[in-house]
Amino acid sequence: MEPSACPVVLDPEGADLHGEADRLRARGPATRVLLPGGVPAWSVTSDRWIRRLAGDRRVSRDSRRHWPALADIPDDWPLRFWVGGSSALAAYGEDHRRLRDLLAPSFTPRRAERLRPRVEAVVGGLIDRLRRDEREVVDLRAEFAVPIPTEVIFGLFGVPDDLHDAMHRAVNATVRTAATPAEAAAALKELAECLAALVEYKSREPGEDMTSDLIAARRDGRLTDRELTGSLHLMLGAGSETAVNLLAGSVHALVTDPGQAALLRAGRVGWDDVIEETLRHQGPLIHMPLRYAVEDIDLDEHTRIRKGDAILLAFGAAGRDPEVHGPTRHDYDAARPNKQHLAFGYGVHYCLGAALARMEAAVALPALFTAFPRMTPAVPREELRPLPSFIVNGYRALPVRLRG
Repeated sequence: MEPSACPVVLDPEGADLHGEADRLRARGPATRVLLPGGVPAWSVTSDRWIRRLAGDRRVSRDSRRHWPALADIPDDWPLRFWVGGSSALAAYGEDHRRLRDLLAPSFTPRRAERLRPRVEAVVGGLIDRLRRDEREVVDLRAEFAVPIPTEVIFGLFGVPDDLHDAMHRAVNATVRTAATPAEAAAALKELAECLAALVEYKSREPGEDMTSDLIAARRDGRLTDRELTGSLHLMLGAGSETAVNLLAGSVHALVTDPGQAALLRAGRVGWDDVIEETLRHQGPLIHMPLRYAVEDIDLDEHTRIRKGDAILLAFGAAGRDPEVHGPTRHDYDAARPNKQHLAFGYGVHYCLGAALARMEAAVALPALFTAFPRMTPAVPREELRPLPSFIVNGYRALPVRLRG
């Protein structure tokens, strides 16, 4: 029996994401895994094979058309947020192009730069608050990494202040692959209620924001009710988590490795190097659910993905592929010449918010380290708890001593 014929149960707690990816990669170009609830899928962890499948027209993200198993997936499945929706994330072919075209103009590099003053204002306010904070230990994930992309994406979509806490809580819950069915159902219910409240509010009080634009597209017949909700699901859900983990991962790398900070001070690397190395070494999203084979796909003489099979591409694991980065793949080194990664995906589903996430990090990180150049970790690395997920990659908290 081929190794890939024996499914691996993915750890829903995400306790050792990169170690697990190494073990999966060793089993071949694709290997069988079991998702929560015993749902089967193919895991793909190498850069070469992820690119091949992400760019293959025989691979779809439309579960309704191309995943027969969807009929047996319960509403309280922990990954339900990621399948069965009606957005550019879950569309195929012409439907995908139509839905993506409605969102893409707001996320070009030029439009991201127009948001820079807003990002600078948010960052400046947070740093002023941290300067006034007299506590010895501060959680920089909660008090710096989370608010920046959250405030920016919520502002872009016109989310009113009274919805911020509930929306953020519900979005966070949708990436918890370790959630119980009851927790998953409650998270989806809360998120649906938040989105309904947002649409109702912006229908009454339209403004210069993306939610108002999408509501206008629905009114013009370019978007259905389901597609409106699905697009908001996608952008408010995925629009902040990647940047949160990019910021937190960069801070963690620099405060735990004085040598990397010294490279910055000496001018041997720049902040762009830090950002790209963090994206390679600690991809903010590891496994991205789900894709589906439109027809049989032969990867090699031993591996055939059957029509209708689910596929889990591990974009965040590609940055540590030994075929690309060799024996030093697990080392964080902002000076390495090759920082190739797939942290923002590949192909037609490449992340719309990539330019915005990079810009947010380019503003936030130098401002933080200029304000607090003596930051040190408050707990040993081994005491940090990972997020309970095999989708996102980060820590639940990032406690630091701001003043060393």
